Amino acid sequence: MRSLRDIHTAILPLRLEGAGYRVGGAQLLSDITLNIAPGRRLVILGPNGAGKSLLLRLCHGLIEPTSGSRVWASGEARAEAQAMVFQRPVLLRRSVAANLDYPLSLRGVPRAERRETVTSTLRRFGLEHLADRPARLLSGGEQQRLAVARARAMAPQVLFLDEPTSALDPSATRIIESMIEGFSAEGIAIVMTTHDLGQARRLAQDVAFLHRGRLIEHRPANMFFSGPKAPETRAFLAGELIW
Repeated sequence: MRSLRDIHTAILPLRLEGAGYRVGGAQLLSDITLNIAPGRRLVILGPNGAGKSLLLRLCHGLIEPTSGSRVWASGEARAEAQAMVFQRPVLLRRSVAANLDYPLSLRGVPRAERRETVTSTLRRFGLEHLADRPARLLSGGEQQRLAVARARAMAPQVLFLDEPTSALDPSATRIIESMIEGFSAEGIAIVMTTHDLGQARRLAQDVAFLHRGRLIEHRPANMFFSGPKAPETRAFLAGELIW
């Protein structure tokens, strides 16, 4: 499997400065200043409609801020240095192995190196017995495992995950969480959204809390959970409905 050393230019930290996103007359994200550090696990929390997924897409570059700025350490968001996995995995109408091979071929990775990467990825994530099966016929948990494994095969410096376990049972959730912890141990920065406070407590090193498109708090996880500053945060952690 490709090493992070194969990517020479560091793209992190990523800095948002007063970033906002507006569509028509609706201000969906407002004045967000946020620093995403190398090698950290950042969990984005907030009630439904807070703007969590939108913020993730803005960080990744799928949408551009309509105000403020997004600045990578390298000056640009090089596609090969980052990856994103959506809540509903996007899989090709191909086999499991081909879903791993095709993105590497688009990047121009030589055939022999692709074969080695595909083989090692299948083995590492327990997908060997599914290699020839059509990816879209896998169970939900298997599909998400493949999507996350495919992202890792691209050797990103930062991996964006949008509610990666929201539709999974506890067993499949634990597998995905273990994968995330493993990537983090390798030095990959993780930025993920979740609605699951238990998962946030298990995985987060840093927490960004959004409400109504605004960043209310951004703190180390132990400080966030033990002593939230904002009343909205305290209400959210207490299980109250906030709007």
